[in-house]
Amino acid sequence: MASKVEEEFRRLSIEIRFFEETAQALQSRMNMVNAVITDLTYANTTLEGVEKNKVGSELLVPVGGNSYIKANIYDPDKVIVGIGAGVSVEKTSKDAKETIKKRLEALDKTKLSLQQRFGQVAQKINEDRAKLDKLVAELRQGKSSRNV
Repeated sequence: MASKVEEEFRRLSIEIRFFEETAQALQSRMNMVNAVITDLTYANTTLEGVEKNKVGSELLVPVGGNSYIKANIYDPDKVIVGIGAGVSVEKTSKDAKETIKKRLEALDKTKLSLQQRFGQVAQKINEDRAKLDKLVAELRQGKSSRNV
């Protein structure tokens, strides 16, 4: 009887470890998705601000590290948009914002899916831990009754 309990204990321990690693991977993916969502939201806000300016208007353009350069708007309706694999195309501001909107919608769906999967994994971890706690109690009880 004790061997079955010990075997179940080992199985649950391995399963919990697997689900914890899965949860960490899902959390990492959610963090990446959130970073891209933030970046795209910032890009959309910037495009909306640029649209309100005229040709020749001066802007501060972020170059990273909380540093900026001054630049003049040459054509506020033309935007270079990355389409993947290091390829960029020129689009109108309206088309660029539509592209960003579609990406944000897709990322929101991905984020929701990851959150649901994370919730399922977390629930399974909690269920397995409860079973494991019960098995530990059984093992302790079995050892203490043998010592009597």
